[in-house]
Amino acid sequence: MIITVTVLAMTGAIVLSIASLVLPPEKSPLPNEYTPQALMLINNSDTSGSALSSIISSSGLSSLAGLAGVSSNVSSYSSLAVYLAGTNTFLDAVVDKFDLVARYKIKKSPRAESRKALKKKLTAAYDKDSGVFSISFTDIDPVFAQSVVNFAADYMQDLFMQLGVDKNILQKKNLEDNIDTSYNEIISLEKQIRKKESAVSYGYNPAAAASIVLDTSMLRLELEAQKQVYTQLKTQLEVLKVTMASDKPVFQILEHAEVLDQKTKPSRGKLCIIITFAAFFLSVFMAFGLNALDTVKKDPQAMAKLSFRKKGKKA
Repeated sequence: MIITVTVLAMTGAIVLSIASLVLPPEKSPLPNEYTPQALMLINNSDTSGSALSSIISSSGLSSLAGLAGVSSNVSSYSSLAVYLAGTNTFLDAVVDKFDLVARYKIKKSPRAESRKALKKKLTAAYDKDSGVFSISFTDIDPVFAQSVVNFAADYMQDLFMQLGVDKNILQKKNLEDNIDTSYNEIISLEKQIRKKESAVSYGYNPAAAASIVLDTSMLRLELEAQKQVYTQLKTQLEVLKVTMASDKPVFQILEHAEVLDQKTKPSRGKLCIIITFAAFFLSVFMAFGLNALDTVKKDPQAMAKLSFRKKGKKA
């Protein structure tokens, strides 16, 4: 019995492993799964509990408003990142981006069930020793898994920027936006000035020439002022870049996920070994049990005691 059970279990495990390799991943009972990972560096040196609470409460993100109620548990930027990875805002963004409701064929309670399905496959963790925050996702399609991880990493970076945690990055973005606005305004003013000058030179309306000249002078003053604003903004941006080069950012993506060419799991060899040993030990216990039962049956005294107990219960 021990040999038979062990051999049958080992054969079944081997057949299952071979079948899982031959069948397509969608139909395989044990498909290859890939878990790419994105790495981010989080600086907790400037963390302040009160500062975090104020940032969260004044963030303006309505979907994260509940975060302020549990701010006592969010004591650092790293714990904030782990918390954000489990919020409905974060999960829904991933679900909607990749249409996981259709991919996982969810029909009942699509929003709630899609979040649960994503939580089983998406993992966010922080390593205290290295200060590295990681996001990983497991799927049978390595390209799809990589896309999900990279989107999640970029979305997490955007969340930190929206919360205003890293003031330098936020200030840099504002300066760049203002510089673009100022540059576009300069181009627009120069076009208006050229248009006014052309009207005067061609003499389309000599009676209004004085008014056009006055308008042109005003536009030139605005142009000069806008150029000064542009110069000041560019100077501030360059100074900020020097500051950022010497400061350690709060949140920084170190490495985006790549398409894995080697499966993460399952380990079919280990599975076959575990099943074989489990079947062996189970069959040994069964053998001991059957042997003990056979010994009891062959012992008249033991059988008599059992018969007496049965009669006593009936009485």
